[in-house]
Amino acid sequence: MLYSLLGILIPLVGTSLGSAFVFFLKSKINNKINKLMIGFAIGVMLAASIFSLLIPSIEMSKIKYLSPSIGFACGFIFLIIINTIVNKLENNKKIDMLIFSVTLHNIPEGMAVGVCFAGYLLNSDMITLTACMLLSLGIAIQNIPEGAIISMPLRLKGKSKTKSFIYGVLSGIVEPIFSLITVLLLDLIVPILPYLLSFASGAMMHVVIEELIPEMHEGKSNYGIIGVLIGFIVMMILDITLG
Repeated sequence: MLYSLLGILIPLVGTSLGSAFVFFLKSKINNKINKLMIGFAIGVMLAASIFSLLIPSIEMSKIKYLSPSIGFACGFIFLIIINTIVNKLENNKKIDMLIFSVTLHNIPEGMAVGVCFAGYLLNSDMITLTACMLLSLGIAIQNIPEGAIISMPLRLKGKSKTKSFIYGVLSGIVEPIFSLITVLLLDLIVPILPYLLSFASGAMMHVVIEELIPEMHEGKSNYGIIGVLIGFIVMMILDITLG
């Protein structure tokens, strides 16, 4: 049980490390670097929504296209509704939606870790402690760039480094919380996990299309495109090799 509790907390360490990058960020940043960071965030979120969420949802579904389609559509529509509600936030809207999306994406990841450790605690022959720890470590490494894409934009919008770091960490704290919930409510959570995964994927895709891509294209620059390339490849490699 002690090892399981420690393993559940590992992904949060990755988010915290990524969020800590903000302490090395200058108060003012070159526009080219800013575009590169926005592009990197887009690449990370695109890869995460496909490789970490949508593909696992497809693999877990009995009817391969049904659960992912329903969940993805619901996530997308849900973000449209949320986006309409928070329109009054104006300048802070993009950042708020980004935080919301990444936090939402972390929920099914936490559940996935919870399912693994629940299987281990139930003495399943197919699930070992090593396998669970590797899953947690893989998600933790994936969370490093995700923590950075929360804390750094907040700093650029005027938040202090400490507050930006704290918000980044808080975006990942849902993972251990939902890991524990999944362990306690395993029989109820597992059947709807494909819907939850694809729901988070649809939500992330909406933020990328509606908020980040338009911001990246403000002004003529190829740095944002280069950032997308780097972010997508980094996240894809991390997910494939560690997922």
